[in-house]
Amino acid sequence: MTLAIVLAAGAPAASLPTSTGESLADRLTAQWRRAGVDEVRAVADLAELAALVDTATGPVVVSGADLVAHTAVLRHLRTSPVGSTVALVLTDPPADGRVAVREERGQVVAAGPDLADATGVFGGALRVGVGDLPALAAAARAAAVAPAAGPAVDRLFAALTALGTLTFAHRVRLLVAHRVGDTAGLHAAEAALAGVDEDRAELRLSVKERDDFFTTYFVSTWSPYVTKACARLRLSPTAVTMISVLFAAVAAVLFGVGGRPALVAGGVLLYLGFVLDCVDGQLARYTRHFSAWGGWLDTMADRAKEYLVYAGLGFGATAAGFRLGWALAIAAMTLQTVRHMTDAWYGVLHDEAARRPRPAAGAGSGIGGMLNAASTRVQADTGSVSYWLKRTVVFPIGERWALIALTAALFGPTVSLVAVLVWGSLAFAYTGALRTLRARWMWVPVLDTVDATLHRDDGPLATRMPVLRPVGPLTLAVVGALGPAVLLVAALVAAGGGGAGGLRW
Repeated sequence: MTLAIVLAAGAPAASLPTSTGESLADRLTAQWRRAGVDEVRAVADLAELAALVDTATGPVVVSGADLVAHTAVLRHLRTSPVGSTVALVLTDPPADGRVAVREERGQVVAAGPDLADATGVFGGALRVGVGDLPALAAAARAAAVAPAAGPAVDRLFAALTALGTLTFAHRVRLLVAHRVGDTAGLHAAEAALAGVDEDRAELRLSVKERDDFFTTYFVSTWSPYVTKACARLRLSPTAVTMISVLFAAVAAVLFGVGGRPALVAGGVLLYLGFVLDCVDGQLARYTRHFSAWGGWLDTMADRAKEYLVYAGLGFGATAAGFRLGWALAIAAMTLQTVRHMTDAWYGVLHDEAARRPRPAAGAGSGIGGMLNAASTRVQADTGSVSYWLKRTVVFPIGERWALIALTAALFGPTVSLVAVLVWGSLAFAYTGALRTLRARWMWVPVLDTVDATLHRDDGPLATRMPVLRPVGPLTLAVVGALGPAVLLVAALVAAGGGGAGGLRW
């Protein structure tokens, strides 16, 4: 059960009349109910809030009474899948008593009224997971006795951040959210709300803000219409995932059959399967239906589809007379297995490092520091040539599907596998070298302290099996690559010593 607490202390705007005649605090209370919370309580001070949090058994949403926002903003904050505790972060200019925040990799790493390198301001609302409720109660009691001016919700958030609580930032895009302090500000915010079609904005928000080149220009331009149709048909994201797996499986069979018509049809089905692979995530974001099972299934389905396609290409290349077809397919599987594992672990370790202070000696020096600064500049220059080159050179899944579909349809399975291996190897070398340099620049010890069990992608059966001893990411990468490597060696040996037909499975 989710509890919403509206904290009016220190917010004079709470009693301002809105365009519907009710007070701002009352309207916010009604909005939280429409956003899907089970119970809404209004409290007068932080001490009362702490006592209420002590009795909570589920997630708690806390907001000030000066927030003017679309109901969708509140619903997105309540259902955000990025982490247990999430805070609304705005780009409004800072006001007296309100807390500024600094983010790194989507995490709030600092919060306070006087923050020189702030990246945004606290939006006056946050969702706190069950595991962080004791910290929330402690922060409320600490903020209640500390003399300070400004809204109580800001003091609460600053105290919660000071306790080291891992908080993720939730940014508002396309929709409207503002904190107001007087009647003029309230009227301006309400006018901004009225100027936005909430449902249309939510449909556009289902598309990732930053995606790869192929996905952005050849999928996301029309996939929202498919997402809307799936929502009207009441299809679940899991159902869409299964349909995309079916498309990829049929494409793999067609690649194995060979012949120009089959290869072209396989390329088309592979593209449509990738579109549906994007739609399942868009549908989850549009309908706000998130689950750990759905996330795991989507990840595993992506890997299964990719390896099925490689197997189909390997079979097709071998059937066409190229005796190393299976060897190429297993090499592609091995390469992508290692890449997926290193990508996942680098993100985990980088997120962990972002929360820790770096040694002052290397804070901005060396080639790693220069690469980090250059990467930050390129990422900020959205839509530029350098931005798209940086996102494309790493060979993301959209580009992989596009390359496979086009090369298989135009040239055949062998050329397709060779193209995947060449581009994939160059991308692996590029990302590996840059990440090594950046990691040495950060120089934050996280390998021995990060909790690996939080990032396992096991299925329902494997999660019930005991873990004999903790293993690090390098060990996992070696184990993950060992099986495909053995198959690759077997394929090469069999292909070298077999007849003209090569290896047959």
